[in-house]
Amino acid sequence: MTAAHQGARHAPADQRALRGRQSVRKLPAHEIRRRLPGSVICDPEHAGFGLRRMLPPELRGARGGRPLIEDFQDLESWRQGVVEVLGLALTKHDGVVIAPMTVTNPAYVAETVGRLRELGHDVRHFTLLAERETVLRRLRERGFGHLLPYVAGKRRWLRRESWAVEQLDHCLEALREPEFAEHLWTDHSTVPKTADRIAVLAGLTLRPNREGALRTRLRQAKVGLRHIRFD
Repeated sequence: MTAAHQGARHAPADQRALRGRQSVRKLPAHEIRRRLPGSVICDPEHAGFGLRRMLPPELRGARGGRPLIEDFQDLESWRQGVVEVLGLALTKHDGVVIAPMTVTNPAYVAETVGRLRELGHDVRHFTLLAERETVLRRLRERGFGHLLPYVAGKRRWLRRESWAVEQLDHCLEALREPEFAEHLWTDHSTVPKTADRIAVLAGLTLRPNREGALRTRLRQAKVGLRHIRFD
């Protein structure tokens, strides 16, 4: 996750400067935004999915075929666009900008986070880590995951989840490397506590978390559902 402040702004990581699997990074990013007045989330994933959806359905794998673009991060246009748009947000928005995104290629980190720093922005980068078993459990639990095969179609759902699991070991290994610091382990931490840790390290002051457990769970499920992609 990347967090950035105005003028020189902060962005949280998983790349964001919040990095990590989606189930690890999205919820802390939204928790910070909820409790930090004036903060906004600028999700680079939106640009990536938009670029991929410019292709006809059969070329992006929407009809069961092999997608022409396996990972939209391989598109130079995505990396350049992320820098340009986040740069605009950091220059014009009077507050903290949070950019949750998983990037495991060090060269792509240099082209995005590194470039934003070269442009004079104060980017704080955090990689949220968890053990493999924890991430698999979160993948199963994100949103109302046990119902989605019936909503999206079992074959499509299994294909998407299989892709996520196939990428998991590579992501977990890559993200532990020094260039992805600062690392935060989240296996035994709640989302609010993870957000608190990021805030302390980034020099931010969050409002106290007074939300009940049930409301927290429902809100987190809503966030998970909003970020599920079907093509």
